[in-house]
Amino acid sequence: MRADESGPERESREPIHISDAEPEPEPRGEPETGGGPTPSREPFRSRLRKGVLAAVAFGGVLGGSARYVLGLTFPTSRGTFPLTTFAINVSGAFLLALLLVYVLEIWPPTQYVRPFAGVGFLGAFTTFSTWMVDTDHLLGHGHYAVAAFNVFGSLFAGLAATALGLAVGRMALARRVRLAARHSRARRYGWWVR
Repeated sequence: MRADESGPERESREPIHISDAEPEPEPRGEPETGGGPTPSREPFRSRLRKGVLAAVAFGGVLGGSARYVLGLTFPTSRGTFPLTTFAINVSGAFLLALLLVYVLEIWPPTQYVRPFAGVGFLGAFTTFSTWMVDTDHLLGHGHYAVAAFNVFGSLFAGLAATALGLAVGRMALARRVRLAARHSRARRYGWWVR
């Protein structure tokens, strides 16, 4: 249809305004519901609580210190398999999986356990950078098989440790459920019903 024609189709269109000004950016926030104004989100910094940041920082100090002490206590000589870093990362994967089952499914809701233990302590305790530096040293000294075992062995052992941590946590959850059912039966029918 040409621009000079008029009719019902032309009248239902919104007018087009051409200007040199830049278009206004789309408002950010949640999608509109019910035709009301779009709520604006608070800046990220204002949403963080100081207590949560302190928990992450304190956990990071403890986790990094624990890793440092283990590295000094069980040093690995150059050209050999970095067993200390391997053990730290694999145990960290196991503990993180176990912790998440406890935090999300067993313990009552808490605000500081996950930031302190999961993000802070275990985030600083486990180390991707040392794992890669150890691998680079092994490659630099021509120990290609040990470097490959370090990379792939750590990946598979970490996945296995994570699966084991989840399984142990879920077994603990199942045990708690069984004990709670037993105690509720005993309360209902008497102590002799177990």
